Amino acid sequence: MKHAAKAAILAMLLGSCTTLPDPPTRAVDPPTACAATAQFSFVCGADKPEDLAHIPDTPWLIASGFAKGAGLKLVDTRQRTARIWFTARADQIARHPALPDCDQPPDPALFTTRGLSLRVVAPGKARLHVVNHGGRESIEVFSVDFSDARQIPALQWQGCLLMPPGHAANSVTTYSDGTVLATVLTRPGTSITDFVEGRVTGGVYQRRPGETAFQLLPGTQLPGNNGLEAARDDSGFYVIAFGLRQVLGYDRHDSSVPLWRLTVPDFMPDNIHWDGDRLIMAGMMRDEPACGGVRRIIDGVADGMTCHRGYAVAQVDPVAHQLTMLAYGPPDPQFNGVSAAILIGQQLWLGSYQADRIAVRDLPYALP
Repeated sequence: MKHAAKAAILAMLLGSCTTLPDPPTRAVDPPTACAATAQFSFVCGADKPEDLAHIPDTPWLIASGFAKGAGLKLVDTRQRTARIWFTARADQIARHPALPDCDQPPDPALFTTRGLSLRVVAPGKARLHVVNHGGRESIEVFSVDFSDARQIPALQWQGCLLMPPGHAANSVTTYSDGTVLATVLTRPGTSITDFVEGRVTGGVYQRRPGETAFQLLPGTQLPGNNGLEAARDDSGFYVIAFGLRQVLGYDRHDSSVPLWRLTVPDFMPDNIHWDGDRLIMAGMMRDEPACGGVRRIIDGVADGMTCHRGYAVAQVDPVAHQLTMLAYGPPDPQFNGVSAAILIGQQLWLGSYQADRIAVRDLPYALP
């Protein structure tokens, strides 16, 4: 009853939200290592799939892996299987002269991935930017060929862009001219506790084609710069301030002050991405009764939120500056740390920075 009441309050707080029925339930399957729960079925073998990207008009998802050696996974949404995608085979390496920072591809044994950005550059061709923490702090750049629907998409490493010393990227996005943006959650000298308490810790960094290093964009320093996405017309970008539970819009040519900001009433948005024509963000519930309420600071350290929290997925209207709730649900015994969402038909696919799987839920209603 507490969760039903909480969901109703959340829908009302979001103003423009559509009230949705309770999540579907079904009997739990016989116990296995990755058995379905009351609200989810799972794709096993995806260690900490912190971010997700859908290869357009295909059944394939890309999942990051926020753990040592978890690398990139290619997910078949028809068979509900995940496989390691980048193995550094010779045919997966094709260095591009415009990406001179790294002589060698990431070591698959160390490859630790976080934010993803997939941009279609021609029919059947895309460029994939990947945040890497394994062996170096960098944005790894890949080409993706999905032109033959009968074949598994092909992946080739082209090079990397190194982050400034001491800076670890969180999310990444690009403009159509090749400019790359990346968020840093905590710059040197700051901590997670700082942004949980509302202090500035991060920023948005930019690197244009031909430049040799990322530069901090003035005015983008926020408490916990997290999810990041470019405007469809290249006019600017959207960034999530995790510590404030806000999404902010910036102009590309003048980032000194945000153009607008929206505070999310009762969940903590993490990643934000275009999914078709929808700008979607997902995250965990802020005030979770099952976890004793909001995230706490204990002995000066923010708790790791390992207690299982409910989740929410919302659509952002960057023109009207409104939020619409798309889905939400209670804590799940086998899936925590919701950080990303993709919609495929009437199925919701969820990524997590904590779980060892991807969650899938059927939506019993048509989305607005």
